[in-house]
Amino acid sequence: MSSLPQDPHERRRYYRIEDWVALEIVPESSDQRLNTALFSLLSEFHQLDSEQQVLLRQLADTDRILANYLRLQNRRMELLARALSQELERQMSPPRRVNLSEEGICFTQETPLPEQQSVYLYLVLSQAVELCLKAQVTRCLPLEQGQYELALYFEELSESNRQLLARHILQKQAQERRMARGERS
Repeated sequence: MSSLPQDPHERRRYYRIEDWVALEIVPESSDQRLNTALFSLLSEFHQLDSEQQVLLRQLADTDRILANYLRLQNRRMELLARALSQELERQMSPPRRVNLSEEGICFTQETPLPEQQSVYLYLVLSQAVELCLKAQVTRCLPLEQGQYELALYFEELSESNRQLLARHILQKQAQERRMARGERS
């Protein structure tokens, strides 16, 4: 993938990472949808997981045994969610390399999309995080060999989805720093 130009019309000004993501694009006007029930279930799971982390930290200060037990239960739920996420990933096209930020995504594909078109993006990130995001095509540039570089801006991004994206980006950056230092993740 080519490096991204600093286009002033592209509003992706936050931290960016290169990543491999399972991705499906569905035009906003289309009746076609992936397994939205499974996407919703997994998204709700991640939201609840974020909320419970705060409570677990507070509980650990007063009752370590109970906090450890609840962490084990949480781990069991994470394993179940990971299995569901893998099932969802099998329904999607293979992961592709993307450039991802809190505000948008850039990738190449064989099919062009009209600029300004609104679409739904179904994403499965590498840490079993599933997101269904509304986005608008901000750029569609023809490349060599029948490929197009697409840049999409996330529209109407909820705070919980923004936090999931931010956490994924920060974890990926930390992992890359550890790998650069020769540490294991």
